Amino acid sequence: MTKEVVNAALSKVLYPGFTKDIVTFGFVNSIEINGNDVSFNVEITSSAPEVAQQITDDATKELKAAGANNVSVNIKAPKMPEAPKPKSKNIAPQVKNFLMVSSGKGGVGKSTTSVNIAIALAQQGKKVGLLDADIYGPNIPRMLGVADVKPEVVGNKVLPIKAYGLEMMSMGSLMEEGQSLIWRGAMIMKAIEQFLRDIMWSDLDVLVIDMPPGTGDAQLTLAQSVPVTAGLTVTTPQAVSLDDSKRSLDMFQKLNIPIAGIIENMSGFIAPDTGVEYDIFGKGTSQPMADAFKTKIIAEIPIEPSIRTGGDEGKPITFVAPTSQSAKRYMAAAESIWATIEAVNAQGGASNEGVQPTTPPGVSACSTKH
Repeated sequence: MTKEVVNAALSKVLYPGFTKDIVTFGFVNSIEINGNDVSFNVEITSSAPEVAQQITDDATKELKAAGANNVSVNIKAPKMPEAPKPKSKNIAPQVKNFLMVSSGKGGVGKSTTSVNIAIALAQQGKKVGLLDADIYGPNIPRMLGVADVKPEVVGNKVLPIKAYGLEMMSMGSLMEEGQSLIWRGAMIMKAIEQFLRDIMWSDLDVLVIDMPPGTGDAQLTLAQSVPVTAGLTVTTPQAVSLDDSKRSLDMFQKLNIPIAGIIENMSGFIAPDTGVEYDIFGKGTSQPMADAFKTKIIAEIPIEPSIRTGGDEGKPITFVAPTSQSAKRYMAAAESIWATIEAVNAQGGASNEGVQPTTPPGVSACSTKH
């Protein structure tokens, strides 16, 4: 075997899809001959594996027909370009972190928790927003003492209302008191998007989002609209509440939302006259659920009359009674939540990639204007 014989044989190997051969194209180089053994490189312009395979097969066939014993074809093809990774959707990019506060059922103190956790985070030096996304039961304006305050509109944007060091927006601030919302799912989805896109949130460290009870359209829309950094589940010690709370935790897992923990509300009762704590509804019953979902109870908030009066009068206990047992527990929970947020960001941050829409074909989101 000589180089002339090798080149002559390879001149019969046509480049797939062309009428010219690989030698004429100048693709063949580094020919080495050892007796009747031949090795060489072929530098091709296609990254398709079938092109490389056809050239290898044809070259081997032609060289063996010319008298070669062993043929080694080293195909050098350009690397396949990596498909660009889809970017996480974030329609509120000025917000660094999103905390979804959820519950399997209503009446467990989810809005009270959202308010006091948001204030606790603000007291710890964070710039915090609070979005009342509980469309059907927007109670947060009353809890913050701004039930009669209407937001200012600037152009086509709405300024959030400020209270207790927070930026807040709620459907309750945009509609008349007592007015009912009889909306289909698509309208709820559109409202959530507008709350994120059309409110002039500042550059927030975290936006605490008080979700409606359950695991429906609002939760899915939020997870599709922004990369939720962490999810917080609120429950009470009763079995009925725990059954629904498991669904909330399961939702976080299915939406790839890291779980910041569980807050067990109405966990014991603190007598206002003696300060003694009684377990009238049970306490710590959430622990097996926490273990099952590999998370933890980050606060057991007792029934304390000042929490109720503070919510009704717009004076959150974390702000007006910071030395109370409940306030201290909210502060500790906020510290734990922030540690989770930092851990998530240290591992690359949250992502809403892979969260698939479930809107039925033909259903379009409706405007929230009314």
